[in-house]
Amino acid sequence: MTAAPARTPDEPGATGPDGAARAVPAEARQLLRVLGALLREDVAGLRTRTTLLHRADGPWLRLATGPGHALLLPVREDGFQSTWAARSPLLRREPGGGELTTCESVLAALAGLAAPEDASGYAAFAEECRSDLAARHLHAATRDTVLTRLTNSHGPRPAHWHGHAGTLAHDTLAARTDHPVHPVPRGRKGLGERELRAYAPEFHPCFALRWLSLPAELVTSSPATDAPATDGIATGPAAHTGAASGPAPRTGPDATPRTGPGTSPAAGGVRLHDGWPTPAELGLPAGHHEGHVLLPVHPLTAAGHLHDVLARTGLARHAILAERPLLDAVPTLSMRTVALVGRPDTHLKLPLATATLGLLNRRTVTPGSLRDGAAGQLLLAGVLRREPRFAGRVLLADETCYAHAGHELLAVLRRTMPAGLDDAVVLPLAALLAPAPDGRPVIGHLADRFHGGDRIALADAVLTLLLDWQTTLFGHGIALESHQQNISLVLGGGTEGPRLLLKDNDGPRVHTRRLAEAWGCAEPTGEGLGFTDRRICVTEDGPLADLFTAITVHLCAGSLAFGLAAHGAAPLDRLLGLIRDRLTEAIDRTAAVRPDAAAVLRARVLDAPELPVKAMVTAGTLLTKARSGAADINKHYTTGPNYLLRKA
Repeated sequence: MTAAPARTPDEPGATGPDGAARAVPAEARQLLRVLGALLREDVAGLRTRTTLLHRADGPWLRLATGPGHALLLPVREDGFQSTWAARSPLLRREPGGGELTTCESVLAALAGLAAPEDASGYAAFAEECRSDLAARHLHAATRDTVLTRLTNSHGPRPAHWHGHAGTLAHDTLAARTDHPVHPVPRGRKGLGERELRAYAPEFHPCFALRWLSLPAELVTSSPATDAPATDGIATGPAAHTGAASGPAPRTGPDATPRTGPGTSPAAGGVRLHDGWPTPAELGLPAGHHEGHVLLPVHPLTAAGHLHDVLARTGLARHAILAERPLLDAVPTLSMRTVALVGRPDTHLKLPLATATLGLLNRRTVTPGSLRDGAAGQLLLAGVLRREPRFAGRVLLADETCYAHAGHELLAVLRRTMPAGLDDAVVLPLAALLAPAPDGRPVIGHLADRFHGGDRIALADAVLTLLLDWQTTLFGHGIALESHQQNISLVLGGGTEGPRLLLKDNDGPRVHTRRLAEAWGCAEPTGEGLGFTDRRICVTEDGPLADLFTAITVHLCAGSLAFGLAAHGAAPLDRLLGLIRDRLTEAIDRTAAVRPDAAAVLRARVLDAPELPVKAMVTAGTLLTKARSGAADINKHYTTGPNYLLRKA
């Protein structure tokens, strides 16, 4: 395997002798991450138009910017999604030797090399850098206070933060760590310190929800539930949906029936309204007690764009926003999704008029994504019925219960987490490398409790199940957007070995021919499967292999290996060998039943000279969709080295 050299003390991911992260100035850490991302995504030709120079202090890349002028970037070998990474002393002009020591100055220099129509994207990214830096300083200033609050509520040992309430504490730790790819993940467009402290997961706040009353006939809800389709594939208007299965029947141009949640005992809205405040408790007038639906609204939306949305949609004359906030909630790692206090197994996904991980990556909730999430759950339930060896080892959150009023800021998904996990530790994969209150990575605490202190043994067990499951899905023609935030690890609770808990299944890629072959049925259409997003269903292997690699390999497996190596848990070669071995074993199992799918993964993952890598900055902020050509900003790729290749 290709391994990266040890990181220097001023670089992201560097650790001290005790395995704890070194204190690196926030500005320096951010600038190195930004330069690394710009290099990886070949912004202004930093990767493909540069000349490699060897100097006394190490390698440099020289980008000619005009006759006799250039930008020089000192680099080091990387290996994780990029051949080179930036190092100090940072970008330098030639001639003159002036260093560009801020993100603003770097982006201004590169914007001068870009097309004029891209100037606004560079300005927007500079603003994201400022927002991220402010959030980093705020995180540092509040670290002790927040960690004290967590330990007072849950105890000092994260390996004993149990159940879905404990997950919220792990979410807070994960929210204070960096994203494996995006260089400035901590800022949120349009939100300042007050809003972050009050509503962001890294501060573990508690707040009451707002409520909007609308006539039931103006609200579309998830339909009545009977039983799952017998083969797990919806086949048209007669298909059913259910709590453990999926998509809505196709009954009209918007693909869901126009019914109010809770209008009949069989409606999915009964579950939606379970535990809701009553109109009387909210102080609503008598005219809004009968025949009306209550939609929960995030306080940020209620205080921001709600009035304009109601006016633009013509709903203002029908709607009343209750003045009284009710039902306390705590944000999950996904800020727009909140868990109910006292019922942490119940999550509400509420749209926000902000953006994270890129200007175009908005945190609203489109009506189509609600239906697609339910359809994705049905599809996974169908796989589990056909793959009994994953029974009890792969768990699905129920995401079939939702309602919307036809706008991306007027929607709610009610997610119900699996029962029976009160004695288990449930945490997102994103929390494994997060610093615990004592400064050690969370995975160290989990290993102490569940694997005799052996972090590699725990990582091995997690990777074995993760890669087996995702490779099996690939054999069924399915790849998931199940990154380190959407997959939770479940340990303990009376079950030996790790389990996985999946949520947010609204953005998969489905190879319909392969799915039909695996399930022995006619090739379905996206509409037949219940999906509204036409990008989901594909007829070739490329989109699946790219998604599998960018998400499962890089964000889940690779980032864990490189992170553990940076913490001194084991040599990087050993950790990357572990990934390759477990992935090879999983592909071999798939080959016994789906040889064509296995061959694709061998060629495009194990043995490919390069691997696809998310180009998040380019697609999310720097360029418009028209300029980048990204059909989906979350599935737009560049290339990087294959760190899984065997050494010669």
